[in-house]
Amino acid sequence: MNSSVGPISSERFRNVLRLFASGVTLVTTRTADGALHGMTVSAFASVSPEPPLVSVFIDHAHTMHPMLEVEGAVFAVNILGETQQHLSNRFAFTKDEDRFAEGRWSVATTGSPVLEEAIAWLDCRIVARHVAGTHTIYLGEVVDSSVVRADAPPLIYWNRGYRRLRKPE
Repeated sequence: MNSSVGPISSERFRNVLRLFASGVTLVTTRTADGALHGMTVSAFASVSPEPPLVSVFIDHAHTMHPMLEVEGAVFAVNILGETQQHLSNRFAFTKDEDRFAEGRWSVATTGSPVLEEAIAWLDCRIVARHVAGTHTIYLGEVVDSSVVRADAPPLIYWNRGYRRLRKPE
């Protein structure tokens, strides 16, 4: 392999990845002092069923990053349905108002906020952190979960826009 080959540009990288469809989640946390925070995240993956592990990837520039760096930090992953685009936008773009003012929220086992009308949610405690370029990969052990609406189609993000899942006829 030629070791002089460098990485592609950020723009070229993003142009390729925009063609990879993903589900949309709200990742939420409650800090030790009781502050709530949440953000829209499509960089989420299941890792292992035994023990149950998931990962989320958070940009170092995001407000949530230092919150998750604290020892004992926790997070919940709320999987959004196709009718919840407004919540995805709210948690992606709202800056000065309470993001949690919309939706019905309750508290999971770890204290993280969970969206009662999400398709499903996973409540996690952080078991590992790995710095990866501009992001940190947070590995979460799932300590609680709920499937709220098993038949509801997920919110999909593809090619820089929201999409709907079309069931085969």
